[in-house]
This record gives sequence, C-alpha cells and structure tokens, in this order.
Amino acid sequence: MYIIAGLGNPGKKYENTRHNMGFTAIDLLAEKFGIKVNKLRFKALTGEGRIAGQKVLLIKPQTYMNLSGESVRMALDYYKEPPENLIVIYDDIDIPTGSIRIRKKGSAGTHNGMRNILYQIQSEDFPRIRVGIGSGKKDDLISYVIGGVTKGEKELLEDSLTRAADAAACIVEKGIEKAAGNPHRPVHLFHCGMLDSLGGHEFQGCGEQLFPDPSAVLF
Repeated sequence: MYIIAGLGNPGKKYENTRHNMGFTAIDLLAEKFGIKVNKLRFKALTGEGRIAGQKVLLIKPQTYMNLSGESVRMALDYYKEPPENLIVIYDDIDIPTGSIRIRKKGSAGTHNGMRNILYQIQSEDFPRIRVGIGSGKKDDLISYVIGGVTKGEKELLEDSLTRAADAAACIVEKGIEKAAGNPHRPVHLFHCGMLDSLGGHEFQGCGEQLFPDPSAVLF
C-alpha cells in the first residue's frame, strides 16, 4: 500500500491559499480515481482506493501544517508500511510558480510540515512532490504562503497541481525512478503519458521527460 499525504491547513479560512497545494493535489487524485476522502482517521481526512491496481490511502492531515507528521506517523504505524511507501505533496517557496519537482528522498528544507514529518517518522527516505509557489515578498513570507492565489497564478498552479497529482499516480504505478525520469538527478519535471501543455510533445508511459531537451526547463 502507498500512503499519499497532501499537506495543508484545515478550514474555510485556508482554502485556495498557496500553503494548501497538497490538499488540492489530493482532491485531484481523489476525483480522478474515484476515491472519497471523507473519513476522519489518524487526525486526518482519509480515503482508501486503488491506483493502477495498487491499494492507496489518501490523507489530508487536519492537525494544521506544523503537526502534519502526527497524522503521517499514525497512518504508517497502523498499516505497518515503511517510509518508502509514503508520498508527500506540498508547496515550496523555493520553486517558481508553475513548476514541480520530484525527489526520492532528502531534507525538509524550509517547510515546517515536512520538518515535522521527518521528526515524527525519523526518516527522510520517502518520495516527495514539491509544487512551486514562488517566494513573493521575502520580508513577509508567512502572509504570502497563507495568502490567496491570485488570478495570474491560478492557471499556472492548476497545471502544476494536475502534474503533481499525475506524478503521485506515476510513482504508485511505475516507481519513483520512472516518475522522476533520471534517478541520478534529484529534481525533475516529469511526464506520465500525457500531452504536455507547454511544448505539445506527447510521450508514452511514465517517466519520460516533459521536454526533449533538459536544458529547456528549470531542474
């Protein structure tokens, strides 16, 4: 089983904010694969289903961002799954708006929700998908990340969130190396058998690079 956690803050106040990209990606996965994420377990809204024949648990921690690891640890412990079977989707201010990056493992960086996950499960060996939100005004990052998405950002984020959700499904189906494209490069835009919206190039199957020329995009 894969446990796919999307990070965010609960409540109407935080809907459609930059810090809730993980929640939105989970909603997209749930819609695409017919999974209802409405059961309160592990201090999270959860839903069980299947992606590419594999059992998955989608979770949206309701602990508020900084304690997200509590929900993740409880779910991993209950199902007795190793960290490698966890996929976390979250926003990242260090990535430009409209881009996503996939990593097999690594540190939490500046993200408090990820820091708590690493602390709670005592491991950094799990895939993560980072959705770029840019950094806005660097002198007021808190207001920026919990601020609402602007009209100019909306289209870029809708596209990157769709790719993030598809990346999670690609990891479940084919593994992290396929989803990331090249296991020796820590960050990648990816493609999973879709028509890309930027270059019009179509690739079959998970793990093909979104662009023929890697230098054409930011890695």
